[in-house]
Amino acid sequence: MTVTAEDVRMTALSLPDSSEKLAWGMPTFRVGGKIFAALGEDDASIGVKCPKEDRAELIAAEPEKFFIREGHDDNYAWLRVRLAALEGAAELRAILIDSWLQAAPKRLAAAHPELDAPA
Repeated sequence: MTVTAEDVRMTALSLPDSSEKLAWGMPTFRVGGKIFAALGEDDASIGVKCPKEDRAELIAAEPEKFFIREGHDDNYAWLRVRLAALEGAAELRAILIDSWLQAAPKRLAAAHPELDAPA
């Protein structure tokens, strides 16, 4: 199954208190006013929150799936994901949940322990 931009939208908006807002000409998905995901300009990738210290390992392990935009993402806790490289809806959901948990207010995240459980 190929993951599409519409799959991203439906999955992101299914997370608690999530909303969509256009920014920089692209759809972004937010929780508590913070962006946790953004569709790329070509709808072929998404940006998600990722601790900077984890990015290099993810990119080295799966460079066909994960990348950063040099000069743009360098100073941010952000990682890009190629939708075509995802294994399906479950992997997309796991990535979006992880990003949501990083952006969500602590009280909101604590109110949804089911999202912190392994998929």
